[in-house]
Amino acid sequence: MNELSACTSILIGKNATIDHSIIIGRNEDSKSSWPKHFIVHPHGGLPAEFISKDTGVRIPLPQPSYRYSATPEWTDQAGLFEEDGINEFDVAMSATESAYSNDLVLSADPYVENGINEEAMVTLVLPFVKSARAGVQRLGDLIAQYGTGETNGILFADNEEAWYMEIGSGHYWVAQRIPDNAYAVAGNQLAIQEIDFNDSTNFMYHPEIVNFVNQHQLNPHPGTFNFRQIFGTATPADAIYSTPRVWYGHHLFSPQAAKDEHPEDQNLPFIMRPEKRLSILDAQKYLNSHFQGTIYDPLNGPDQVASRRYRPISLAKTQESHLLQMNRPSANLHWLSMGVGAQSNFIPFYNGLTQTLPAYQKGSLPASLDSAYWVYKHVGVLIDHNLKIGWPLLNEVQQTVTTQALTFIHEMDQLLNTTPIEEHSSLINERNNQFAAWTLEQYQKLAMRLLTDLTDDSPLNFNTDDNL
Repeated sequence: MNELSACTSILIGKNATIDHSIIIGRNEDSKSSWPKHFIVHPHGGLPAEFISKDTGVRIPLPQPSYRYSATPEWTDQAGLFEEDGINEFDVAMSATESAYSNDLVLSADPYVENGINEEAMVTLVLPFVKSARAGVQRLGDLIAQYGTGETNGILFADNEEAWYMEIGSGHYWVAQRIPDNAYAVAGNQLAIQEIDFNDSTNFMYHPEIVNFVNQHQLNPHPGTFNFRQIFGTATPADAIYSTPRVWYGHHLFSPQAAKDEHPEDQNLPFIMRPEKRLSILDAQKYLNSHFQGTIYDPLNGPDQVASRRYRPISLAKTQESHLLQMNRPSANLHWLSMGVGAQSNFIPFYNGLTQTLPAYQKGSLPASLDSAYWVYKHVGVLIDHNLKIGWPLLNEVQQTVTTQALTFIHEMDQLLNTTPIEEHSSLINERNNQFAAWTLEQYQKLAMRLLTDLTDDSPLNFNTDDNL
């Protein structure tokens, strides 16, 4: 089994955003040197059967498959791990947010060794659904039939709504619709709380989950059905590793409501209302964050003990970060940040793109600088060598690229709205890849600037007379 992705997720409803877009996204955190690619599968590009290289499970696939974007790993030796994307029917999916189930639940419904794990989920679901709700149902049906070997959270969205789905044991799952005026953040713990089995608009679930829980006497609070408390964990390790990231999201977006919260509180609410409408930049700020403005910031915290107490949201093991922005007036956006988000940039890619920039399709081990992943990672490694010199230079480039990204979107939206629809694909391919190439060039230049400025910063040095 591949190493679990210890990720952080965010979901925002359409009336909680400044532009009424729906946003879902996640940091894919697993390995610090493990390249990701960015590709687009064409319509009809998948075979009639899926065979997992991770678990060996064989699953027949509907035909034809739909076009979809994805970020697979550089090798499929342990599976595809396509992780995130948007399909041709404007359905977005991100999988997965790894979590843990308690021993009592797993003793009644153990993990399945040859089931469906993270590596397969996007491939099995996103190319075959026309709505977020249908995505939840398809994955739920597959898990009920084939089982899984992991506890996971999965994000779905379309142009109407966002859903968060959680698999809590070998076969049992629930899902909750994110209210339009709300947001949710999650960090490696089961998050969904009370399930209303009479509200099919906002909740979905395995049809036998109530019978399963009752039969095995799993509910510590009879008369309620709190999925997190029944299926999840609440250990001291969770309090240090997981809940601080949820607390920080509330700290950013709902500061008054969260003023009495504590980073290690195991009962933080899942659904929250923001105190102002959120933008795509707010979502980026959260996924790129490391407890800025608190004593827990590992970069700038004044207390060395406190600054190392909690696991930051953006960290060295981030392979890529993504935000899938739906319900936009022209075309939806797959925002992608390669490598460590705090040391990289979110680049917008329009849904309708059929061919990604070659640099985004490259990258393996050892590193090579013709790969977008390695270009961004290269900058991060150089900055880590000397934050005092590197971080201001990085911030300058990040601000420039972000500003240009927003300008690019504004111009592209206008072009798409005045261009015949049959010309959209070629227009998106040309302009989007030009912009992606420009951003890579900015980071290549930054790497050379850092290399120049850091050359003299070496332990093999000595202060001496300028003439010697």
